[in-house]
Amino acid sequence: MFGILQKITKNLVVAIPVMMTAGFLYGLFADARWLTALIVPFTFLMVYPMMVTLKIKKVFEGGDGKAQILTQLLNFGVVPFLAYGIGLLFFKDAPSLALGLLLVGLVPTSGMTISWTGFAKGNMSAAIKMTVIGLVCGSLATPVYVQALMGETLSIEILAVFKQIVLIVFLPMFLGFVTQRALVKRYGQTVFQKKVGPKFPPISTLGVLGIVFVALALKARTIVSAPEVLFDILVPLILIYSVNFVLSTVIGKFFLSRDDAIALVYGSVMRNLSIALAIALNAFGQKGSDAALVLALAYVIQVQSAAWYVRFTSRIFGFPQAVVENMVSPPLKG
Repeated sequence: MFGILQKITKNLVVAIPVMMTAGFLYGLFADARWLTALIVPFTFLMVYPMMVTLKIKKVFEGGDGKAQILTQLLNFGVVPFLAYGIGLLFFKDAPSLALGLLLVGLVPTSGMTISWTGFAKGNMSAAIKMTVIGLVCGSLATPVYVQALMGETLSIEILAVFKQIVLIVFLPMFLGFVTQRALVKRYGQTVFQKKVGPKFPPISTLGVLGIVFVALALKARTIVSAPEVLFDILVPLILIYSVNFVLSTVIGKFFLSRDDAIALVYGSVMRNLSIALAIALNAFGQKGSDAALVLALAYVIQVQSAAWYVRFTSRIFGFPQAVVENMVSPPLKG
């Protein structure tokens, strides 16, 4: 079972579109309303396993301060306003869809931030720190940003949104930390890191796929009645991610070392769509259902673009130092 989950996690490029299609077909031919009861269980299944392996202590380690500051300036000073501005441009008369775009830009980093940084041979330690800081700060900032930017066009109960974030993020984070401490105490730090801990993150994939299935099932008949809405959503999403990739690449290229620059790109472009989707479906009612369609489609853009960016990383930032040294001075054959 663990092996299957690992394979699915490594192939989200395929798994997410397949699950979206399955959810769409189910919602088209069956009554999907009962699926709303699965949103909370899927949310917990998605968030809790990630929290068990979260290395909170990494936040207090130094050595990459410039990368951390630049990343969070992008995450909270640029991307939310970029998403909000594009939402105004494309969805002036559809505030629920504009809310979806805003949520895309509000919760930065996910477990995939660390994974993609690793695939691209970037600074993994910096990526872990970005993930923890982005998750905590993004969760706290989301109700404030939504109220400040969308409060005039949508009726928003900021306290209700914050309560949902406590249940969706901070309760699983606490339980995950308790679980981590208990497992480390039982098996030791080395065994936990090498054997026990790695079994948890792939479980999150089940929650992610479940949430995506529910989101598409709930909106299937809306999509069929107005198929052009998919194109209307995909265009601004592609624009957001394109600008984000270009901006973070330029900043990383000019201000940071190769490894830190790669961490910055994935620390600012990768959004925690799983938590954003859960917030949308749990905290905003019908408006959240519309926003969830935007977030579900964002999965496709995000995963595909992240995978392609890895392929071009060496052309943009050069090869890792170890590879360069090996190319210059190949090992002697004795």
